[in-house]
Amino acid sequence: MKVLIVDDEKLALSRLNRLLNEEGILDVTACSSAIEAIKVLTKEKFDVAFLDISMPEMNGLELANTIVNLNPKTFIVFQTAYEEHALEAFQSGGIDYLLKPISNESIRNSLNKMEKYIVKADETKKLVAKRGNKIYLIDIDDIFYIKADLDEVIIKIKDADAYLRKKIGDMQSVLEGKNFFRVHRSYIVNVDKIKSMQSVEQSKLEISFNGIDDIVTSSKDGAKDFREYLDKRSF
Repeated sequence: MKVLIVDDEKLALSRLNRLLNEEGILDVTACSSAIEAIKVLTKEKFDVAFLDISMPEMNGLELANTIVNLNPKTFIVFQTAYEEHALEAFQSGGIDYLLKPISNESIRNSLNKMEKYIVKADETKKLVAKRGNKIYLIDIDDIFYIKADLDEVIIKIKDADAYLRKKIGDMQSVLEGKNFFRVHRSYIVNVDKIKSMQSVEQSKLEISFNGIDDIVTSSKDGAKDFREYLDKRSF
């Protein structure tokens, strides 16, 4: 596991590095500012980034957004001395939130979460999304479709919509290798949830789903690519 840690406090940076080493994580890159971290991130990819929230010039929440854009598969863990940042931390893509002073136990618990939720295409089982002020862990198998919405995506599950601060292209990468297909620049559909498809004008497809009444309409090119995908797929 390749880990990046970012904290402007040298003692906190050293302590976190030591705790990770004690838990068997030896491939650790330490940065004392977000600016320094960004320089490293343009050259290397990390499985996990531990980010202090309160830093000068660029805080950890802003840095998290940069990391997500550079590599959406990176698992982000925030660390701070202030509990009031918790909701914003999760909304910025964090999967965990550690209060200082960080202990061996909190690091161990966080590492256990990583083993379950770390974003790898062949392992992802859940997504962290929000609805109002609530955070949800959504099973990927429960998703009907994903719709682009500016800098977020809307995740359609039965009887609800949830929001995730990722672009639809990032979601396409996250779901690579799973049975999802991008049928339109704004839509990714779960193939296993499809009930029926109907050809409409310009050879587009109207897609309906088992369990919900929504209809998703593909683009012309998306329909062509989707038909080819289905022709090659073994059911």
